[in-house]
Amino acid sequence: MTDQEFKKPSGTRDIFDREGDYFQKIEDTSRRIAGEYNFKTIRTPILEEKRLFVRSVGERTDIVQKEMYELTTKGGDELVLRPEGTAPIVRSYIENDLYKKPQPVKFYYFGPFFRYERPQKGRYRQFHQFGLEILGKKSPALDGQLILIFWKIFKSLQIETSVKINNLGCEGCRREYVEDLKKALKPHKESLCKNCKERFDKNTLRILDCKEEKCREVIETMPQIVDYLCKACKKNFKRVLEFLNKMELPYELDPFLVRGLDYYNNTTFEFFAEGWGFALGGGGRYDGLVEALGGRKTPACGGAVGVERTVEVMKDKNIEVKNKPKKVFLAQLGDSAKKKAFELFEEFRKEGIPVYESMGRDSLKSQMSRADKLGAEYTLILGRQECIKNQIIIREMKSGKQETVSLDEVVEEIKKRI
Repeated sequence: MTDQEFKKPSGTRDIFDREGDYFQKIEDTSRRIAGEYNFKTIRTPILEEKRLFVRSVGERTDIVQKEMYELTTKGGDELVLRPEGTAPIVRSYIENDLYKKPQPVKFYYFGPFFRYERPQKGRYRQFHQFGLEILGKKSPALDGQLILIFWKIFKSLQIETSVKINNLGCEGCRREYVEDLKKALKPHKESLCKNCKERFDKNTLRILDCKEEKCREVIETMPQIVDYLCKACKKNFKRVLEFLNKMELPYELDPFLVRGLDYYNNTTFEFFAEGWGFALGGGGRYDGLVEALGGRKTPACGGAVGVERTVEVMKDKNIEVKNKPKKVFLAQLGDSAKKKAFELFEEFRKEGIPVYESMGRDSLKSQMSRADKLGAEYTLILGRQECIKNQIIIREMKSGKQETVSLDEVVEEIKKRI
């Protein structure tokens, strides 16, 4: 094997064959179910202004401080490869005056995102997410519906999931809670990990998101934000849970669940697959983000799921991602047969039946060999004599049995067999 001059960048990968089938299954399933709930597709640029994420995600978050891919254009514009999907959609909502449309506006997206972090199983520097966003209306039913749709998507992918859910309160409740949390954490500050020591003054609430064992032990002894919720936030949270109960959707209250982005308030949630320790995705409400980015005060909620992590779970559970139709190969001999073959391909295509061929090979032996390598169950053999008689031979590859049928009936005959 010779040394290859070019290789893919660290933390990225090529997606094809079976891996591509998993991606396609997830995208098709999520698009279909999102469409059933009247979500419309949105595609935002991969490049966005850096300050969009500094202001939305939070200047003190790991994403902004450590993980964004930044570049400066020849004109001096500071851009980044988008690290997450919500802020660009909010930017689009404001820029395109989407508040003038009937509210709420529901968006669905699927695409690549970029963060500079240590590559590991299920986590890459270029990764993919599918997400849902609802802008323009505040209702506990919408929070519940959002969670339900994600749950249904996983269910359709044959992944059993449970939801961890919390309420981060409004700005008022959270301010009081963070003050008391900081006081409670102070005696334990030296026993926290390096990242959490840095977060202590800059972003105290993010300490609750730490996965380090020594930090988790401290976190479990801390005050819980649900005890600080105001009357309105308690009522809202109760109604969200009642919706989930009505839908018989499995969930677990997690009083220390926070998300890694600063814009979340009130409902926050994460999805976990049975037997897996990491979250497949999550989201929550972000009622202040549109206003923070220059728009009018607009309630909103949303969430996203990591495609790579979902694929890992599907592989581990040996979930089949494709109903493999029986393969059909068309072998043709001579110019008249090749010309007729083009007509046949179009007839099969109209019926949604893929047919393989090898137009560059002239001998029947080489074409049959190709059909065998492809794993074709049936080979259609069309020669000069068959064209004259308006017939075609159907060969069952496994048994070697052959049957001659009319060219006018071959499409229907193959439909019956596959």
